[in-house]
Amino acid sequence: TLTQAVSASIHKAERSSGYRIGSAFVSVAGAHIDSRNSRGVVGINGTRGVQLADLERAMESARAIALPHNREVLHIIPRSYSLDGQDGIRSPLGMHGFRLEVEAHIVTASSSSLQNVEKCINGAGVYVDRFILNPLASGEVVLTDTEREMGVMVVDIGGGTSDIAIFIEGTVWHTAVIPVGGWHLTNDIAQGLHLPYEIAEAHKIEHGHADPRQVDENEVFVVQPFGEEHMSRVQRVDLAHIVQPRVEELFQLVLREVKYSGYDGLLSAGVVLTGGTANLTGIKHIAADVLKLPVRIARPENITGMADQLRHPSYSTGVGLLRLGVIMNREDERRGKFSRANG
Repeated sequence: TLTQAVSASIHKAERSSGYRIGSAFVSVAGAHIDSRNSRGVVGINGTRGVQLADLERAMESARAIALPHNREVLHIIPRSYSLDGQDGIRSPLGMHGFRLEVEAHIVTASSSSLQNVEKCINGAGVYVDRFILNPLASGEVVLTDTEREMGVMVVDIGGGTSDIAIFIEGTVWHTAVIPVGGWHLTNDIAQGLHLPYEIAEAHKIEHGHADPRQVDENEVFVVQPFGEEHMSRVQRVDLAHIVQPRVEELFQLVLREVKYSGYDGLLSAGVVLTGGTANLTGIKHIAADVLKLPVRIARPENITGMADQLRHPSYSTGVGLLRLGVIMNREDERRGKFSRANG
């Protein structure tokens, strides 16, 4: 069960760190995630300039959207501000005007899904500090400031889904969830080679390749399929032919989502792949072929402690959760102190 898996992970983390874990930042992904853009408008005192309280009121105005039953706001992120019709302002603090508008990106999630996850984690004796969208967490540790400014897309390839986030002018402009991930690749291998799922996963990691054009046709490995007493030899290129269609499907879906967003012409810095499946050999070339954009594989950077073990794409979300969670908590504390001082 999920509670048992969380308990096992907590136990390992406590043994490695020497600390007792009482709370956690929890990543969120899945088909229940939805996002949209919204505008908030407020009037301000033109003589004193824009203050923090005005920004908060504008964000609350943008947040006032009609949500379907059983959905809640996960994140609300300001994209840009407008003051008296002057667009494209990043931080209007101190500027003078009378009408302040904010364009915000709002991420929503299924309330019941969040409650179920929280219940499982609480069952393992850990309090959920906050939920954070997967690609926002991974983007925190795999992107450079230049990429965020120029326009970049993070594709975090997880187990059951792949999560994307588009960053332009330093902030998030679009997020989405693609219903294809590493599990689908492993399942294809299990079906194609008649192997147990665990064995198929091991061969995917060791021998998997997304691009048959780059595989030596003489390269082979051995497997033991269901119902066979002896080991069988499999050409690695045959395995690549199983993997390639699913990888192409993934990036075709990503391409469709990017075109739907309307930001496909703004990604000057290209695409950054992360997540465990980003380590699949050849995946970078397939992504570049389908998306027609520069592609790089990313892993967490600027980390200390267990740096060697953590510098792998599969740890991007985990490391990013810690960094972004702390930033969000500090922001909440700042807002709380500000509201108390002005309440």
